[in-house]
Amino acid sequence: QVQLVESGGGSVQPGESLTLSCAASGISLDDHTIGWFRQGPGKEREGVSCFSNDGNTYYTDSVKGRFTISRENAKNVVYLHMNSLKPEDTAKYYCAVSKSGVGIRWYESPGYWAMGTQVTVSS
Repeated sequence: QVQLVESGGGSVQPGESLTLSCAASGISLDDHTIGWFRQGPGKEREGVSCFSNDGNTYYTDSVKGRFTISRENAKNVVYLHMNSLKPEDTAKYYCAVSKSGVGIRWYESPGYWAMGTQVTVSS
């Protein structure tokens, strides 16, 4: 049984940082794409960052230089370190895995999503 457990969301001011974590169980991350997508109010879903099973790491343009994805293979945990947060980063962030999905829109392929964690950036 696949489980994805997220933590780390919250409310911060512009310029501050947050780190999201996603603990995966029931799958091997060696052959899955895993990462984070988000959906802001009134917006479409957007891939944020992922470790793709094509061997690449992807970031959407709007977070490059500010967000970093990392992983602890021994613990099957993936992190999203978010720095210099902006109001436009406000969204619900979802951890997602897919064996068939590749690239920044991997979450659109069959797989599993976590419940989502809210990130709110506001002064």
